[in-house]
Amino acid sequence: MAHETDEVDRIVGAWSLQRPDLDFSPLEVLSRVDRLSRHLDRARREAFRRSDLEPWEWDVLSALRRAGEPYQLSPKQLLQQTLVSSGTMTNRIDRLVGRRLVRREADPGDGRSVLVTLSDDGRIRVDAAITRLVDAEALLLAGLAKGDRDRLANLLRKLSLGFDA
Repeated sequence: MAHETDEVDRIVGAWSLQRPDLDFSPLEVLSRVDRLSRHLDRARREAFRRSDLEPWEWDVLSALRRAGEPYQLSPKQLLQQTLVSSGTMTNRIDRLVGRRLVRREADPGDGRSVLVTLSDDGRIRVDAAITRLVDAEALLLAGLAKGDRDRLANLLRKLSLGFDA
């Protein structure tokens, strides 16, 4: 069964002629992942832009939203979920407080520490952004049947578990 060819097929074909001593099968997978990643990045940035959010703002606000009611986490929990330095997180929280997307509140369990709480405006924006994001990502996968999407998700999970270990 013949299949359509794409840019990666052309690149791999050309390399195979020049370097027949190499196995280019990794490029067949990972060059496509890289190209898809760029399409995904554009779709995500557009979804966030339409909700007037920067990607870093989305990272923080979505962590708070996923926490569920009352949509609050400690700065340390936010650090663990967004993988940035402590100084960067303090700066991000300051900027989000300035935009009134989050509030700092005293932690009732520990008077010396604070909790970061999603504001109503922050929740509205993050909910609009996730709706746009899911719609945009569904379009990127529209060419695949549900069974193919499930198989691809399982294969990618298997691959990424090796890196997360």
